[in-house]
Amino acid sequence: MILALTNATLACPVGGVTKGNVLVRDGVIVATGIVDIPSDADIVDCAGKTVAPGIVDLGVAKVDRAAFRAGGIVRIGLMPDQSPVLDDPGIVQRAALIGKPDLWIHPIAAATRGLEGHDLAEMAICLSAGAKAVGTGKHWIADSGVMRRVLAYARDLDVTVIAHAEDGGLTAGAVATEGETATRLGLPAAPAVAEALAIARDLMLAEDTGARLHIRQVTTAAGFDLIRAAKRRGVSVTCGITPAHLHLSEIAVSDFRSFALLSPPLRAESDRQAALAAIADGTIDVLCSGHEPRGPEEKRLPFTDSSSGMAGAETLLPLALMLVRDEHLTLERLFALLARNPARVLGLDTGTLEVGKPADLMLFDGQAPWQIVGEAFKAEAGNTPFDGLPVQGRVLRLWKGGREVR
Repeated sequence: MILALTNATLACPVGGVTKGNVLVRDGVIVATGIVDIPSDADIVDCAGKTVAPGIVDLGVAKVDRAAFRAGGIVRIGLMPDQSPVLDDPGIVQRAALIGKPDLWIHPIAAATRGLEGHDLAEMAICLSAGAKAVGTGKHWIADSGVMRRVLAYARDLDVTVIAHAEDGGLTAGAVATEGETATRLGLPAAPAVAEALAIARDLMLAEDTGARLHIRQVTTAAGFDLIRAAKRRGVSVTCGITPAHLHLSEIAVSDFRSFALLSPPLRAESDRQAALAAIADGTIDVLCSGHEPRGPEEKRLPFTDSSSGMAGAETLLPLALMLVRDEHLTLERLFALLARNPARVLGLDTGTLEVGKPADLMLFDGQAPWQIVGEAFKAEAGNTPFDGLPVQGRVLRLWKGGREVR
């Protein structure tokens, strides 16, 4: 089983952007660059298009295989907020097995039983069943004593805690960020400082316990400042963001458009600019889709009654490539954000084009123009706040472990 991708532009988080070939044997990358192609290899002429590591999407709400294939995603970190909650080893094991071989699902086990924020879940047993991290789900653990125990236990297990950072006492019932837009529309809103308060507490607890902490989404200037300062002190913290909070501000909800109702909610323009600065200076480690398809029964409702979330898998790559075209980051660093770094958070040895790594590969045309149309998505629902936006960048082919995903 030999696969040769020839005449390609190679985008590797470690090796940079080069020209050459990728040779795969039995699902593992064995050579890159200028290499001799065996006569019995299955040859794919890339015609100058780009080969990059397949995307590792950290923190998706739902398994949506068709959307992941279209978006170049080969591995997902599955949120614990499932039905039933991922707090039982049998449930975790089942979730880890259902996608193979085309999609590898890495469950994020619930940090507390039922994600209720009170009693610790059986984290060690869930990890042995296939979980790759533990998480608080879509909510904050309000009890600082419980959160400290979660972090201390995770430290002893040598696993990352993935946290949602919004003080629930401030965000309860809110659907927007406090400011001019929310006031004008009469929407129940929470102050942006709710995020910074939650981040500050969790950073202090992570520093105190020595645990590894990943804040799934940081979206405010104050939050980025806290992350920067913690990294300078040597705290083992990483953070992520979605394209929505990089490209959109709270103005996107001005027409009560429920597709722009997200969690965390869209922020002020000043926070969006701070997010772009945090991408450029390396504060943000992970770029994720936030994929959460919601049908019309959940989205075609009055704004305050609709559910938060967006179908983000199919637009993750083109929206991320906009950051490269606008010179906020380089192509090789983009794939650190999309593949290598999320893999590291989950403790996976993948996400690059280095020899010896799994042949999780994506071939894409970064110049291919198209228009985002939610109704045309392969996802289970097309609830995207980017509906109608012209973009560039299409996934052409995808391989998981050297096996093409169709």
